Amino acid sequence: MVLFYWHSGYMSPEYAVDGMFSVKSDVFSFGVLVLEIVSGKKNRGFMHQDHNLNLLGHAWKLYKDDRSLELADEQLADSCNISQVLRSIQVGLLCVQQHPDDRPSMSSVVHMLANESLLPKAKEPGFFTERNIFDEGKSGSQTRSSKNEFTITMLDPR
Repeated sequence: MVLFYWHSGYMSPEYAVDGMFSVKSDVFSFGVLVLEIVSGKKNRGFMHQDHNLNLLGHAWKLYKDDRSLELADEQLADSCNISQVLRSIQVGLLCVQQHPDDRPSMSSVVHMLANESLLPKAKEPGFFTERNIFDEGKSGSQTRSSKNEFTITMLDPR
């Protein structure tokens, strides 16, 4: 049996790299969704004029620079409770931390979103990479390029 996987930007690092799945893998995916909802942008294909980071890397950069509110979609920022938006961003970043043991459980995530308790500091997210999205042509001009990637997994019975 052959399985094809198209990397969508929601898969946890430990599953994508080592095939290890746990409840913390779902937490990672939920964190990506939270950051996408708050920002109004998708993690996959995210582009920013100042850098080549994905959405998780961009959110992390803003968080480290104490500018998390800049991640929020403009329409959301005009009609929301700013402290709830900042809280959602921090919870999203807690969910996408590189190491599964650092991520909260889903019950903790629900508690953090529903309450005003102090949140722990987030650590660097998984799949936080800067990528080269431009190829320089012979004329020296920059052109966009995309790369479709997939993996093939062969399942063999024991």
